[in-house]
Amino acid sequence: MLSVMTAAILLIAGGCKKDNTQQSTSYDLMVKDVLGVSGKVTFTESSSTSAIIDIVLVNAPSGTHPANLYMNSAVENGAIIIALNPVDASGKSSTTITAMTYSALIAYDGYIKVLSSTAEPSVILAQGDIGGNVITTTKKSYALNLVGVFGVSGTALFEKRVNGNTLLTVSLTGMIPGDSYPATINLGSIASVGGGPVVKILSNVSGTTGKSYTNIQKLDGGTNITYENWLVYDGYLNIYQSPVALANIICHGNIGSN
Repeated sequence: MLSVMTAAILLIAGGCKKDNTQQSTSYDLMVKDVLGVSGKVTFTESSSTSAIIDIVLVNAPSGTHPANLYMNSAVENGAIIIALNPVDASGKSSTTITAMTYSALIAYDGYIKVLSSTAEPSVILAQGDIGGNVITTTKKSYALNLVGVFGVSGTALFEKRVNGNTLLTVSLTGMIPGDSYPATINLGSIASVGGGPVVKILSNVSGTTGKSYTNIQKLDGGTNITYENWLVYDGYLNIYQSPVALANIICHGNIGSN
């Protein structure tokens, strides 16, 4: 009888054992203005109302480096939502927060950015999208073709984010370094008589890098649009000669259903 009682007590005690497993999610921090610097940020659930944000940088320069959690995606920029503890001389930072739970963090429309110093706030060591802004492996590329004698061509890459928004990367060759080239998505196809109306103004393409990055959640008129919508959209993309020469289309390409 005693052995049965003992077993029952042990069973009850075992059933009351608390699961202390901590959830965690990591995101890459990519090099930005200082070559060779990269790292990771890890979100760990510390309780139902708090989380720990750990940053580890590789090849960070000496000194301490401010770090923050921002709203929006890295290509959009956004306001600081949470100021994190600076990255120290060892390349590490750890901050316990109660302003946002772990579940909210891993779904958040935001990004992490680590700056060179308080004296150089415009120099970014590393940054990375987090939560809903993370890029998935789902993507679609469209050709942007030569127009006239301008000699510019390239691609428009649509990439799906976890939250269904789209990162549009325009990559061109034949640009003039230092110049800036406006870009738009228009309704209809290239063959549309007179051209279709602009539905989304994109970030200008840099003549130096040949690149442009635009996060798209809505059309300029306010209509929500997802990555899947773009795959069947009746549209085309225009690149213009300059901000003061919008009549000159130097490169274009059909997208979506076209």
